[in-house]
Amino acid sequence: MMLLKFVIIFLFIFTFFYLRNFLKLNRKQKVLKAKKLTTFNKKNLNNWMNLTKKERYNLSKQDSVNYLDRRKLLLYEIRTEYKKISRKNSERNIKKK
Repeated sequence: MMLLKFVIIFLFIFTFFYLRNFLKLNRKQKVLKAKKLTTFNKKNLNNWMNLTKKERYNLSKQDSVNYLDRRKLLLYEIRTEYKKISRKNSERNIKKK
């Protein structure tokens, strides 16, 4: 009975992580498809001009989302670094006293 519960819980957790990873992978593939023409140069200028207004809007929107994600990651790294530094400084001050 206990083993059956353990197996059911394990299967539930396994399927949850599998679905989560699948959805992340699917979202990343959509991003890669949308970022085909993000740089401006002579080679792809005609392709960029041939895009519809909605496609250009979606590309710029995706760039904004990517920029926001990069900012969030950078801010998180800065905060963790600041916490580490402040902990070290507080430990030094306690040792001095």
